[in-house]
Amino acid sequence: MNFRSRPREEPEINLIPFIDVLLVVLIFLMLTTTYSKFTELQLRLPVADADAQRDYPREVIVGVASDGRYTVNREPVSGRGPEVLAMALSEAAKAGRESVIIISADATAPHQSVITVLEAARRSGLQQITFAAQSSAQAGGR
Repeated sequence: MNFRSRPREEPEINLIPFIDVLLVVLIFLMLTTTYSKFTELQLRLPVADADAQRDYPREVIVGVASDGRYTVNREPVSGRGPEVLAMALSEAAKAGRESVIIISADATAPHQSVITVLEAARRSGLQQITFAAQSSAQAGGR
């Protein structure tokens, strides 16, 4: 009889098959996943390339210079307050409330100057307002 005890082998966990299975699952997930862009906001930006501007009697063109000076239909406006500008807009609006205000502001004009034009248009009762832009070809590719 053999009464000697055998030395017990320590249990061993072989990680190589486990890693192989994980790599197969990872490859499967990478191949089957569709990568979609998260579109929280879908925007269509306006295009500034348009035909040459035509003069209509119901258009009132307001120019805003880089130093904050104003012109209404190419006539300089004395003063920079919304009251003075509102009076000039009322006089220039031949079609009354149907007139369209076109704000043509310099790219370096202060934001406050454009807001002043919007406020003057509101005080004059003019509600149709648009902004003028130039195409990149006219701007010289800036």
